[in-house]
Amino acid sequence: MSEYADLLPVAVEAVTKAAGLMRHQPPGALTAKGDRDMASDLDYSIERQVRAFLHDETPQIGFLGEEEGATNAADLRWILDPIDGTANFVRGLPLCAVSLALVHQDEAVLGVIELPFLGSRYSASKAAGAYADGRQIRASSTTDLKDAIIAIGDYAVGPDAEASNRLRLALTTQLAAAAQRVRMTGSAALDLAWLAEGRLDAALTLSNHAWDTAAGVVIAREAGALVLDHDGTDHNLRSTATFAVVPALTGAVLAVFEKAASAETQA
Repeated sequence: MSEYADLLPVAVEAVTKAAGLMRHQPPGALTAKGDRDMASDLDYSIERQVRAFLHDETPQIGFLGEEEGATNAADLRWILDPIDGTANFVRGLPLCAVSLALVHQDEAVLGVIELPFLGSRYSASKAAGAYADGRQIRASSTTDLKDAIIAIGDYAVGPDAEASNRLRLALTTQLAAAAQRVRMTGSAALDLAWLAEGRLDAALTLSNHAWDTAAGVVIAREAGALVLDHDGTDHNLRSTATFAVVPALTGAVLAVFEKAASAETQA
């Protein structure tokens, strides 16, 4: 039994509350956070309500939310993305999630992801396995890149988007030539959950915002996937990218990334 498993019911209740709000309340007004980046009123409302709930239930644990930052800094922290995939949510696309992780220092040790409009909830705690709606899940056994379905994270927005996207575009080009299919869902949490369930064979995100990835990282690992930085080192909160891959494809995926990085540098 994981030493963190006792906190799983608290995390599930928090995520259930958040998902209920997503299903029954409109996005509300939008606040610009930068170039083509936004948060809805509901993002803020969910974060505040979950923060208050977790403070009441676990006052000794810190909290970091995507929209309003950190409170009660501690080695053990809850990390929340109230709506991962806000752009999808605002447009009525069902590919969005609530993502809540428990992180000890730089390591994700517990995670819950709910997909409110797809009817699925994923959960895991360190050394206790990964589950979808109470059913234990495992990553796929795909062994050949040509048979793999690979999700790639959103293209960048903001002032450095053009430079950042050169590598993303190069990676997309290389994957399109090598994998069975390439997908872009718009939600890193969803990608990692679907990887854990075997629906995807790799989920590659060329960034590492803890609220986007922490819950999915522990779920993917507990389902048997490897989660690495782009250089093949073990992933943690300080990593620059989030590469979750089924074990048999790790070498091939990293080789594709190196080829893309080389092509982008020479362009």
